Amino acid sequence: MVLAAAGSAVGLGNIWRFPTEVGNNGGAAFILIYLACVIFVGAPVMVSEFVIGRRTHANTITAFRRLAPGTWWSIGGVEGVLVAFIILSYYIVVSGWTLHYTVASFANQLTADHDFQQYFGDFVSHAWWPVVYALVFMLMTHVVVVRGVQGGIERFSKVMMPMLLLIIGVLVVCSFSMSGFREGLEFLLKPDFSKITPSVLLSAVGQAFFSLSLAMGCLCTYASYFGPDTNLVKTAFSVVTIDTVVAVLAGFIIFPAVFSVGVAPNEGAGLVFITLPSVFNIAFGHVPLIGYLFSGLFYVLLLLAALTSAISLHEPVTAYLHEEWHMPRRTAAWCVTIAASVLGVLCSLSMGPLADYPIFGMSLFDFFDFITAKVIMPLGGILICLFVGRRMDEEAVRAEVTNEGRLRIPIFRLYRFLIRWVAPLAIIAIFIRGLL
Repeated sequence: MVLAAAGSAVGLGNIWRFPTEVGNNGGAAFILIYLACVIFVGAPVMVSEFVIGRRTHANTITAFRRLAPGTWWSIGGVEGVLVAFIILSYYIVVSGWTLHYTVASFANQLTADHDFQQYFGDFVSHAWWPVVYALVFMLMTHVVVVRGVQGGIERFSKVMMPMLLLIIGVLVVCSFSMSGFREGLEFLLKPDFSKITPSVLLSAVGQAFFSLSLAMGCLCTYASYFGPDTNLVKTAFSVVTIDTVVAVLAGFIIFPAVFSVGVAPNEGAGLVFITLPSVFNIAFGHVPLIGYLFSGLFYVLLLLAALTSAISLHEPVTAYLHEEWHMPRRTAAWCVTIAASVLGVLCSLSMGPLADYPIFGMSLFDFFDFITAKVIMPLGGILICLFVGRRMDEEAVRAEVTNEGRLRIPIFRLYRFLIRWVAPLAIIAIFIRGLL
């Protein structure tokens, strides 16, 4: 379950969003601030989600109801299930793009003669190809979730997470041979503190929050499956460490390639789907076979990361229907799969045939992204901090963190301070910045 929880955190946020944020915010200085945010904001919120989940051994909504019956705090559980479902519906669209690029890479279609800006634009706006790939990816997710926690999620995590780390290791070694490796290394390891601004600080907090899958109901649901001997603090730091290592190593893969061909590191969100295919072709132009394998393995890595996160988004909603509505697990999983697929199809079409029907000036895809990342998730994070830090009895929290007193946790007081003051204030700052 540690690997499953790590798989929940490791996703497109690490391999797609993290390098984008690093490139846009000055490289090594951003990474240092990000590490501080992960330790002092991300890890305490993660431990708090673990406390709620294991204390009740129930889905997110039921967990809040049991800990605070008859109060409005159950909104915190509703938020977790709702945001997981909404994110899943548009996450499968981006994951479908990843699946397409994986197939195209091994089919040798991402060749140097393409205009990748046009290639990407034509694909995402196509009437049905993105839909097909999104639905195939959704079925891949469903096959794992429908098999249950032990037979599906745990078994998948034991295989896929080591495979993901192995591919990362291979790609990092390959990046050593690139001409821009030294420049990429310097960009990632030599901080320029003049780059630090209030905006960079808030971006680091936001990335830590997004990357660790906080306030999505995933970690709380997984913690409900933890045994009484699981060390919650140690588990949280294991997950945080794996997540951070994957994110930083993704930078070691991407930025040497970027510097090898003279591309600016702040290319933004199009870095993975528009810039990198061209970069891989140019960087390995002298050895086409290596470039072919490097590109293919990179998109397999991206696909595995997307799949582990999609499974963790599916599970909280499935667990809620299974436990609260007493549905058979298979039926609950199918309900989530079908409903998310319908919304996913609409999200995909909103960038193509339905582009002329915006919501508040945004496509449905962009609207879902905005409402979850900028509104619901920060509010959910604030609720978790306030609930564990101020609503739950301190002795109950201490009992969970110390496994009923069997563990010595010398940082418990620091954890209480962070979850009562530092984490909620940091998340409030993200929330206000997002709205502005």
